[in-house]
Amino acid sequence: MSAPVVIAGAGLAGALLAAQLALRGHRVAVYEKRADSRREEVAAGRSINLALAERGWEGLRRANAVDAVMQFALPMRGRMVHDRHGRLSLQPYGVRSDEVIYSVHRGHLNQCLLDVAQDAGAELHFDAPLTRVDFAARRAQFAQAEVPFEVLIGADGAGSVVRASMSAAAPLGDYTDFLDHGYKELRIPDRDGAFALDPEALHIWPRGGYMLIALPNPDRSFTATLFLANRSENGEASFAALSDANAAQRFFAAQFADVLGSIPDFDRQWTDHPVGILGTLHCPRWHHGDRALLIGDAAHAIVPFHGQGMNCAFEDCVSLIDGIGHHTPGSAIDWSAVFDRFDADRRQHCEAIAAMALENYIEMRDSVADPAYQLRRALELELARRLPEFRPRYAQVMFTNIPYAQARQNGRAQAELMKRLTEGKTQLSEIDIDAATAAALRLRSG
Repeated sequence: MSAPVVIAGAGLAGALLAAQLALRGHRVAVYEKRADSRREEVAAGRSINLALAERGWEGLRRANAVDAVMQFALPMRGRMVHDRHGRLSLQPYGVRSDEVIYSVHRGHLNQCLLDVAQDAGAELHFDAPLTRVDFAARRAQFAQAEVPFEVLIGADGAGSVVRASMSAAAPLGDYTDFLDHGYKELRIPDRDGAFALDPEALHIWPRGGYMLIALPNPDRSFTATLFLANRSENGEASFAALSDANAAQRFFAAQFADVLGSIPDFDRQWTDHPVGILGTLHCPRWHHGDRALLIGDAAHAIVPFHGQGMNCAFEDCVSLIDGIGHHTPGSAIDWSAVFDRFDADRRQHCEAIAAMALENYIEMRDSVADPAYQLRRALELELARRLPEFRPRYAQVMFTNIPYAQARQNGRAQAELMKRLTEGKTQLSEIDIDAATAAALRLRSG
């Protein structure tokens, strides 16, 4: 029997890729350093609820997993912005009925995809950390087992052991730009069996240099995530300054009073839940000849502010499967050519979404509360209503499969147009919509 395609990492990307490969007749074995998450409670404080968008759904369709995921995916139709006085304003994501993103619990999604991969025929091995790779012999050591592989796929996250092994064999030149902000998660429980907040929105408390967001869960709770500077030099808010739960209580009372009142065990959660790190991974080479390939966070981890880390990783899986093409079991695959095509297809787009994710942090924590931004956004949505072919950058990223690099290029041109059309204006009624529509048409045709 030929050696299997071995995937290191049974997280979201590893499990999805395993399902896709197995469904197409490949022998697949997945090795995960942790225990089987289907037999454990999901750890608190490290999940970051995920925003599932069109690129992610396409990956799930390729694995026949849509129906299973839909059982716990919650639709969100816009951003609900909370100001310091508790006033609310909903900013819709789009104008079409299908322009919705879905809140999914990372742990539940991972458990679901492990079932999908196993049902498709993939072998799953847990408590099996990768300790050594012999690329020349095509063998990898997982715990006590030495495993032969046809190819080794590194889906083992930002701290990838596969990537470290590749770099030890031939330096990759990889590095991580760490953001000077971190995050802490808090759980907002249900209120007498009902959601404490509107469950069909992603909630944002923008506060300039920092923000709080909250996404709904199927059990009617919300996962709230505070994004804040790790340290500050001018007495500004930071995790270092919030040294204990009392300091955090005072901070929330001043900035997020409506949230503080909804978390009865705030002190315990603040003390118990860790501060997570955020960064962008840059890796100039994703494969080692025809022996190994990195995907997802192992290749290009990004910050979470555009909700595209998982969606981008799932798009990696689609790209890799398309690059392999139809495969007859037992026939040889030119893996070197497959990996070259994967790099050529994905690199510029992964770099584009990494940049857009950083840009979206500024938008979410600051711009969404800016009247000038709100006017530009209102004009974009009005043009989208009038012109089916006109889609704001956010909609291109979240609701289509337009390549990321193209969406970013389109977005730059559209941003310049919106800025010009709204200059000196304070409300939509002051803008000549017919002239704006004609300008948008010229932009699209040009």
